[in-house]
Amino acid sequence: MSRLTIWDAATQKELLRTEEPTEIAAALKPIGVRFERWPAADLPAGAEAEVVLAAYRPQLDAFLKEAKAGTADVIRLTADSPQKDAIRQKFLSEHIHTEDEVRFFHEGAGNFVMHVDGKVYDAHCTRGDLISVPANTKHWFDSGEHPHVTALRVFTDTTGWTPHYTGTDMAEKFPVVVG
Repeated sequence: MSRLTIWDAATQKELLRTEEPTEIAAALKPIGVRFERWPAADLPAGAEAEVVLAAYRPQLDAFLKEAKAGTADVIRLTADSPQKDAIRQKFLSEHIHTEDEVRFFHEGAGNFVMHVDGKVYDAHCTRGDLISVPANTKHWFDSGEHPHVTALRVFTDTTGWTPHYTGTDMAEKFPVVVG
């Protein structure tokens, strides 16, 4: 189930916790984060990337046009992925990207944690969730020690995905609880 938890970054006091998608979207909108639910396609577990893309083509094409984005692909990370630890480690520290980071979760779950205006927003995204984190938003991502996620990635220029680390210890102060 999707969940949003918001903390005061200075005091680490929890300010909000909700599992209601409309409340999640409303709480993220003021910081420019787009959150919405799409109907999940009924596909076999582990479906090939081309099949996953084809299943979401109508929603994806509309989103690409609206967002003026270039293309999309599918990323899959599972507990038996050979590079899972290195991939996970790459995104555990606070960083920014120079373009919006858009993910639609077809299978599994992961947490996008944003640090904006003195607050920390932990968005636990699950099957059917679309999240768009604006360019230059400080954030980190975790899908856990035993990841299980298949997600569509939307981008205009893949060089915008390079993480630019902030050098803070915010991610250590607010560890993600996946699940």
